[in-house]
Amino acid sequence: MAHGSGNEISPGDDPLTRWLGIIQARSGGLAASEAKVVNLLLSDPLFVGTSTTSQVAARAGVSAPSVVRAARAIGFNGFTELKLEIARARGTTEFFAPSEALAENASTATVLETSVRTGIDAMTALSGALDLAALDEAVTALRRAGQVIVVGAGTSAAVAADAVFRLRALGVKVSAIPDHESAMIAMRLLGVEDVVIAVSSTGRTSSTVSVADAACSAGATLIAITNQYDTPLAVLADIALVVGGAPLPAQMAAAGSRLAHLVVIDALAAALAVRDPDRSRRAAHASIDLPDIH
Repeated sequence: MAHGSGNEISPGDDPLTRWLGIIQARSGGLAASEAKVVNLLLSDPLFVGTSTTSQVAARAGVSAPSVVRAARAIGFNGFTELKLEIARARGTTEFFAPSEALAENASTATVLETSVRTGIDAMTALSGALDLAALDEAVTALRRAGQVIVVGAGTSAAVAADAVFRLRALGVKVSAIPDHESAMIAMRLLGVEDVVIAVSSTGRTSSTVSVADAACSAGATLIAITNQYDTPLAVLADIALVVGGAPLPAQMAAAGSRLAHLVVIDALAAALAVRDPDRSRRAAHASIDLPDIH
């Protein structure tokens, strides 16, 4: 598999969830039949890990060869190796319960608990999926950047705004351009010394991908913050910061992605400050100059 296979960060105590984050990150460019198998794996890994090829095929609604192809498509030699990896990731975990959709009559306590679990699962998956070498490359690109432009649509626009604030406090010449036409013009004015950070959970948001494509055409370095490899944005990117993610119901999918993406921004800013002491001093000075608003 050409993509990163994760790292040794362990903020959570659930190796299976971390492993699923890696699988989710790898599942961006699958054929329809392969996607059915991987979706089953993400939603019920223990069933896949204890079933035969034919049993998995029957439940996924595909042929047995599709199960084998799916295993190979996400980086394993075959279905047997996939099952061994599930067992290894499972460790002492006796039960895995994917997040359930909130019922209309869900209590406030249930809503809160689900939101908290979403955050924990997103962080745990991120720790397994994010490629540390790519993170290092992104920090190096930001240190050398003439200017940085951050783009993101929908919920990703909030992540882009946070990135602008964090990086500007470190002395980076950074901006966000919410208007698509203005962003396209700005991309055409970039050069090889500039960096664009594109944020998209799906990696397929048309406006973000088109801006990213224009940035690449101008010669700028493109850093993508997204959920999966092999999506249009990840393929375009010079540096892909892929967070993976546990399977989530639609109500929580955007929240999980946003939290993971914000942590990536935090990591970029922290690494930038650590590796450049002058930036740390700028950050301290900037925070002193901010008005004390209560």
